[in-house]
Amino acid sequence: MKILGLDLGTKTLGIAISDYLNIVASGVETFRFDDCDFEKALERVIYYVNKEGIEEIALGLPLNMNGTESEHSMMSRKFKEMIEKALPKCKVALIDERLSTVEATNYLLQADLSRKKRKKVIDKMAAVVILDTYLMSRR
Repeated sequence: MKILGLDLGTKTLGIAISDYLNIVASGVETFRFDDCDFEKALERVIYYVNKEGIEEIALGLPLNMNGTESEHSMMSRKFKEMIEKALPKCKVALIDERLSTVEATNYLLQADLSRKKRKKVIDKMAAVVILDTYLMSRR
């Protein structure tokens, strides 16, 4: 069974998916939607759940560096509730995503991608980091 990894922003949703053995996370896309149109983002999640037979989702939870929650944390929690309501058979785990964007940026810098190219894929790569974190915690 594959697992979906998500990095939710106010205008983008980074999406990653695992292999069948849940060892490798691969970036799928950075889905763009109108500002705070989370219904549109949810439609994209439902698409991948149905297409790939997903039963588990790792959703990034953006915490402040001191571990406290922020406005964006509440946004992720609300999105988790939306997913659970729309897909009651899916387990949704919130994953601490502190520094996931920094780690994703470092990967892209090592790959020598230009700033313009990094901007296009950073959310997808952050979703990979979130999913990797989740997969490692399951081992």
